[in-house]
Amino acid sequence: MTKNELIQQIRDVSYLTGAFKLRSGTISNFYFDKYRFESNPQLLNAVADLMAKLLPTEFDGIAGLELGGIPLATAISLKSGYPCYFVRKEAKTYGTCNLIEGGVKEKSRLVVIEDVITTAGQVCKSIEQIRAAGHVVEHVIAVIDRQAGGEEKINALGCSFASVFTLSELESV
Repeated sequence: MTKNELIQQIRDVSYLTGAFKLRSGTISNFYFDKYRFESNPQLLNAVADLMAKLLPTEFDGIAGLELGGIPLATAISLKSGYPCYFVRKEAKTYGTCNLIEGGVKEKSRLVVIEDVITTAGQVCKSIEQIRAAGHVVEHVIAVIDRQAGGEEKINALGCSFASVFTLSELESV
């Protein structure tokens, strides 16, 4: 499948129009329902192939953010052979009380994986939480960059940012 074919398929299954409140609180007249492409094995596989190509050369593991980043991180892990970890929005208050699930080793260098980046509010918060837990985060990879300031906020935290698709690319089909 070519990148343009994948763009078309992602648009076909996940691009919705209407009035949608985004996590940032802004209202958008369109929305990418990432669960629609993440739950499709062929699309998830194709997206994970492209995301795996964006991984840096040196790191210890892949950190998928709750909830949309988890299936992506798992698929990338299967392709790359690197372990994946699951990052909660908040540490649980029972059992192991972990923020990061999966047995991550101390001082690991983690690549954060997310589905759709708009303003990167949750991603930036998660990076700070992961760092506060003693890990290193220098790279963020997403499927879709809505080009709404998220990349700049991620860069301001000292992280590189890469996405498989930009909003401009998705709109060009």
